[in-house]
Amino acid sequence: MTNAPSRQPVTTVRDFSAGETTLAKARHLARAVSLMALSAARSVDTAGGWIRFAYYHHVFDDERRDFARQLTYMAGLGDFISLDDAVAMLASGEPIDGRYVCLSFDDGFKNWFTNAMPILVDHKATAAFFLVTGFIGTSVDGDREKLLGFYESGDLLMEFLTWDDCRKMADAGMTIGSHTINHVHLADLDEDAARAEMKGSKDAIEAELGRACDHFCCPFGRENIDYLPGRDPELAGRVGYKSFLTGHRGAMHQSGNPMNIRRDHLLAGWGNYQIKYFFAS
Repeated sequence: MTNAPSRQPVTTVRDFSAGETTLAKARHLARAVSLMALSAARSVDTAGGWIRFAYYHHVFDDERRDFARQLTYMAGLGDFISLDDAVAMLASGEPIDGRYVCLSFDDGFKNWFTNAMPILVDHKATAAFFLVTGFIGTSVDGDREKLLGFYESGDLLMEFLTWDDCRKMADAGMTIGSHTINHVHLADLDEDAARAEMKGSKDAIEAELGRACDHFCCPFGRENIDYLPGRDPELAGRVGYKSFLTGHRGAMHQSGNPMNIRRDHLLAGWGNYQIKYFFAS
């Protein structure tokens, strides 16, 4: 059962999760309790030699304080680095001297600009923001049906960035990357259509921002479900991307493939113990 379409854009976690069933909420709680117990017996590798690519989708209005806390916590685990530097480090094949955290965000929501970016700047952290370019510059009033179709539930009205927002983010030192034009499952497309999604989004970003778009993040990011590992990373390289980011968890180490980057999905409202659990895996 889902809620009726919201008249206003979703701005809080409470609004975002309002359509969840009681069973789903109980499962989330049980999982959090389990991770709290499991994290107590784990520790993050302090020897170094790794990069963790942590990623988010949104930072809602009621998650600002928690997101700031998370950044402080992660800064204690490793140094924040840009995606350009992380990819260069992997591509070099040289030993990774230290512990590093590379942040990124998927989709293109307005709360990146209003909530996430100011906190990142305050913490002297950079991040890569991957845009679904077909939704950038949409209007809550004029594109309501399109926006409601972004999620399969059809009942979440999310506001997206404008191109001017993106330019300001890039000017603030953030990396802007591609997440396709239409948030597609690449594995469902033939090669020509997959290439068009990759190239069309890259071209749009470069035209709007006046700078290179070097990085691609696969929507959903599951191998053989959302993308074809024997086709899509290579295709992204031919289009001109220097990296292909996935949704699979784990650290990246020396000589890790920039066209097969693992990332750890985080929620901005999580406790530090949840980050610890996944970073220690």
